[in-house]
This record gives sequence, structure tokens and C-alpha cells, in this order.
Amino acid sequence: MNNTEMSVQNNHVSVCDIMKGNTSEIIRKFESQIPSMIQNYSNLYTEYLHVFDDLFGTCYIHEKEFFDKLNIDQALLKQLKDNSELMKNRYLENIEITAKFLDEQVKMRISALESFENFARVVMDSYAKTLSQFNRSTAFSK
Repeated sequence: MNNTEMSVQNNHVSVCDIMKGNTSEIIRKFESQIPSMIQNYSNLYTEYLHVFDDLFGTCYIHEKEFFDKLNIDQALLKQLKDNSELMKNRYLENIEITAKFLDEQVKMRISALESFENFARVVMDSYAKTLSQFNRSTAFSK
């Protein structure tokens, strides 16, 4: 191959190369940001939960003395405690159910993406065969 042919080949720009290269670069950039985005959201949510835990802790200190001085009937307090335990247990169960639901939802979405990818490959194979047949038919007409 002479210098002119190599120069023409090196200057050849392909639409497919441009699209694939740019798309891959953008996807890699998104992928590189995922860990920090997830960690930041996790840190934010953890802080949110700690703020409310601290708020209830502060209220506990100030309210304990106040409510202890009211001398509320112990039977009523026991019933309040039992009701509070029931509600707490329902919340804990709902947290577990929600976590399992979200886990299954993510698995389903991943499965759907894998199915789409398989379908897209079949379509792309068919498309490639069509392009190849078109190229062969135009080569005969020349």
C-alpha cells in the first residue's frame, strides 16, 4: 500500500465509528458516576434518618420528666405500649416487604433488559443480512 492509499484510509471517517465511539464514551462516563451517586444518596438518606432519630431522642429527654410527673395510669401506658409495638412491627414488616418488592422489581427490569438485548441482537443480525444482500445486489449491477 503506498502513502497516498494509507493517507486516504487514515482520513476515512465512518458514521458507525463516530456513533459507536461517542455512545460508548458517554455510557462509560455514566457508569463511572454510578458508585458516587449511590453513595451520596445513601449518605443523604442515612443523615435524614439520623436527624429524625436525634430529634426523637431529644424529645424523649425533655418529655420523660414532664410525662413522669403526670402520673398517668399504668394500665393505660401498658395499652399504649402494646399498640405502639403493634404499629412498630407493622412498619418493620412493611420495610421488609418493600425491600423485597424493590429487589424483585430490579431483577425483573434486568431480565426485561436482557430480553430486549437478545431481541435487538436478532433484529440487528437480520438488518446486517439485509445490508449484506443489498451490497451484493448493488455489486452485481455495477
